[in-house]
Amino acid sequence: MRRNAAWLPEVFNDLFNTDFMPKASATAPAINVKESDKAYTVELAAPGMTKDDFNVHINDEGNLIIKMESKQEKNDEDRSVRYLRREFSYSKYEQTLILPDDVQKENISAKVENGVLTVLLPKIVQEQVKVSRQIEIG
Repeated sequence: MRRNAAWLPEVFNDLFNTDFMPKASATAPAINVKESDKAYTVELAAPGMTKDDFNVHINDEGNLIIKMESKQEKNDEDRSVRYLRREFSYSKYEQTLILPDDVQKENISAKVENGVLTVLLPKIVQEQVKVSRQIEIG
């Protein structure tokens, strides 16, 4: 009996990549999550967005909610022209992140710079207590 390890992906490609079920186009922004000794950092790519386009908050369950909404209308104010077409641009995005237990929720900060929203999640610093004592031999 000959086994072909490549049969499974081909079956799924034939099944899902058809005219009846085209590939979905993803419009969600890319997110990076980094961890260091002192903090977690969440980066969300949002070219052309400003800080007014974002809402970052913690909900009742303690999860981080990132909302992004931008509505732009391209509108010329020339009254001598009757518009046959106007272009609108609207984008809305919401992401919920479950925060680890070691995040200082009261010290979370966020900023938008060069088309990237950066959310800094500082970690709770736990000092390790070294227990030094003499053990009595009985």
